[in-house]
Amino acid sequence: MNGNRNIHLIIGARPNYMKADPVYKALAATNNFRLTLIHTGQHYDHKMSQLFFDELGMKTPDITLEVGSGSHGAQTARILERYEQVLLADKPDLVMVFGDVNSTIACALAAVKLHIPVAHVEAGLRSHDRSMPEEINRVLTDKIADILFITSIDARENLINEGCDPDNIHFVGNSMIDSLHSFSDHFDESKIKDQLALGRDYALITLHRPSNVDDESNLKKLITALAEITKTLDCVFPIHPRTRNNLGRFGLLKQLEANGRFHLTDPLGYIDFMRLQRDARIVITDSGGIQEESTCFGVPCLTVRDNTERPVTITSGTNKLVGTDYSRLPAEVEETLATAIKSGLVPELWDGQAGARIAAILAKYDFKQFFKYFNSHR
Repeated sequence: MNGNRNIHLIIGARPNYMKADPVYKALAATNNFRLTLIHTGQHYDHKMSQLFFDELGMKTPDITLEVGSGSHGAQTARILERYEQVLLADKPDLVMVFGDVNSTIACALAAVKLHIPVAHVEAGLRSHDRSMPEEINRVLTDKIADILFITSIDARENLINEGCDPDNIHFVGNSMIDSLHSFSDHFDESKIKDQLALGRDYALITLHRPSNVDDESNLKKLITALAEITKTLDCVFPIHPRTRNNLGRFGLLKQLEANGRFHLTDPLGYIDFMRLQRDARIVITDSGGIQEESTCFGVPCLTVRDNTERPVTITSGTNKLVGTDYSRLPAEVEETLATAIKSGLVPELWDGQAGARIAAILAKYDFKQFFKYFNSHR
């Protein structure tokens, strides 16, 4: 590839792939950059990572750090240590991180300590809940990043309130929605609904937040509520590995398997999952990304959390926070189905062009003066 401006793009967890792929492709199309795709290995299960490369034809990572699972501290430390060695050997002009996972903060921190500029894609999202590890990762990454690419206008206000320079903030839209647009023609090719024998309306369920699935009492209450919902709708439940482990550990998995209206699967590939999400009557989740995707599909979404870092999915989209009083969930589903939750609007600039906007912005910078300039404006 022509061009002497070297950019590292960091992926580590499942959502990062769909955010990074459009940006990588847009940067590559300019022929102005030397790109290195680095996979930290934070998610290493085949269905949680490799399937994206196999199914979607995404570029295979140039470097894999293979850090694996572990506690937040151990995992972050391994990423920091291993990525620092890559930085010392390659010395990129810019490190680009995505989202809010441990890979995001660890690689950003490794870069700035070596005086290498950082760009954060999906900056400025805030739940204002410091009990969430992701919130800590977001806040700290934005504080040390040099370029802040935001998905919605409210993120700009969050960053400015935290003292970020407005000149460093760029409203580009949502690169994950770029992927939704890029692959939408393939959704009808999925046979997942036939495989699951879904001949009627269904709810799509995804749950993985520690507050929902790691506490035995909470998970039991949640499963009881979901069982009540199956009296009205079939429930398709692709089970996250940590959720499956806890369901087994707490003796709840057999209860789900015995209910004929639960359709349990392992984590699904992107095309199958998006087909299920697009065609669902309602989505029940604790995932941030699914709040965004369901809004773009116009599918009602009930978020089983007390807060969200994506308020635009509520103010403009189809999302509704239903809290963590799980006993109320069946009534929330019934009300939503009866009243047809607001159809919602697709948020501004969620048009499939975020990657192209990012590439255009980066093309304007003189990378040789990059860190010197931003260091003087921190």
